[in-house]
Amino acid sequence: MNETKTKKQLPEKAERHKLFGSVEPGPRTKPEEKSKMPDLQNTKKDFLFELDAVGIQNVKHPIVVPSSIKPLEQTTIGNFYFASSISQDSKGTNMSRFTEQLNEYYDNGFKVDIKTMKSFAKELQGRLKQRDAEVSVEFPWFFEREAPYTGKPGMNHADAWINVKYDEINGYDIKVGLKGKITTLCPCSKEISEYSAHNQRGNVIIDVTLAPDFDEDQHDWKALLLEATESNASARIHPVLKRPDEKMVTEQAYENPRFVEDMVRLVSSDLYELDFVQKFHVKCVNEESIHLHDAIASITYDKRKE
Repeated sequence: MNETKTKKQLPEKAERHKLFGSVEPGPRTKPEEKSKMPDLQNTKKDFLFELDAVGIQNVKHPIVVPSSIKPLEQTTIGNFYFASSISQDSKGTNMSRFTEQLNEYYDNGFKVDIKTMKSFAKELQGRLKQRDAEVSVEFPWFFEREAPYTGKPGMNHADAWINVKYDEINGYDIKVGLKGKITTLCPCSKEISEYSAHNQRGNVIIDVTLAPDFDEDQHDWKALLLEATESNASARIHPVLKRPDEKMVTEQAYENPRFVEDMVRLVSSDLYELDFVQKFHVKCVNEESIHLHDAIASITYDKRKE
C-alpha cells in the first residue's frame, strides 16, 4: 500500500530571511554620490610614521606571457602584489585603484613583459599620488622540451616572477627570477662506490637585478636563466623519455656529477658573464634520495660593488 506524502509548505523567501535574522534597511543619512563622500584615506595630518609599503597581494588574474621558446605566447594565471610607500602626512591609500588599473590593462591584453610592467608601475605611482609604486607578478612559464635522442616533444614548466619598482626620483628597479628543476648526481657517491651513484631532483632558484637599459627585444630573460640552470646540471629533466633517451640522460648524469655547492658556483659564473645582470642570488635545494633532509647552497653577488 502506497502512502501519500504531504509536500512541505515553506514560507516566502523574504519571510525565510527574516526567520534567520534579516531586518529591514534603516534610514539612509549619508551621501550616495562619490563626489559628496568624505575621502578618509586622503586625510592630511601628521600620522606619526612613514609607511614602507601599503597595498594588496595574492591577487590572481589571467595574463599573457611571451616567450622565445615554444609556445611563443601563452595564457596563464599571474599572482600579483601591488604597493607603494605612504608619506607621514598621508593616512593611507585607495585600495581600489590597484585592481582598477589591473582590469584596465587586462582589457587591453595584459602581456607580462618588462616594458609593460615598467609602464604599469609608473602609471600606478601617478594614480596613487605617491612618490613610488611597486608591482610584482609570479606565474608558471611553460616551455617545450624535446627528448635528447628521439626528439619526442613534451611540455615542461618553471616558476617565474617579475618585480618592478618605480620611484619618481631614483627611477626603476627591476628584478626577475626563475625556479627550475634539474637532475643532479652525487660526486662523492660516484667516487666511493664500485658502481652506480645516487641522484637527486634539484631545485635552482635565481633572483636577478637587471640593468635599467635591459633590452628584452634582444634577450628573453626567462630562457637565459633557464639555460644557466639546466646547462650546468648533471642532466636536464624531460617530460617524455623513450628507452634510448633514458639511456642518454642517465649516462650524461653519471658523466657530470654535481654537489649543490658546484651548482650554485657554475650557475653564478653564467650569470656573471651576462652584461645586463647587475646582482644575483642563486640557491640550489636538492631533494636527497638517500636522506630525509634536503641539501642547500647559495651565493649572493653584486657586480656593482666591483
